[in-house]
Amino acid sequence: MLALLANGGVALLLYAYRQGDANMRSVWLCTRNDAIGNVAVMLAAVGVFGTGSGWPDLAVAAVMGLLGVTAGYTVVRHALAEIRHAPMLSGGTSR
Repeated sequence: MLALLANGGVALLLYAYRQGDANMRSVWLCTRNDAIGNVAVMLAAVGVFGTGSGWPDLAVAAVMGLLGVTAGYTVVRHALAEIRHAPMLSGGTSR
């Protein structure tokens, strides 16, 4: 619960910067995913306790994996767009 409060508070602070450069976007997505993960783990614990099955844990793991992969894809796509639109450095060697 304490981790959720910390991650949720930081996510609220970073919300205004979620459309920034690739670095800010990455920080926002990671913090958001951590807060979602905190909630999901607590729900999975209730689900495991209530059902006596490990399926809630597996479901949360799948959702968290999907969030991580989609966040990574988003950040890489954003960074590549920044690279394509970056001005060429003067005085550098040509490739």
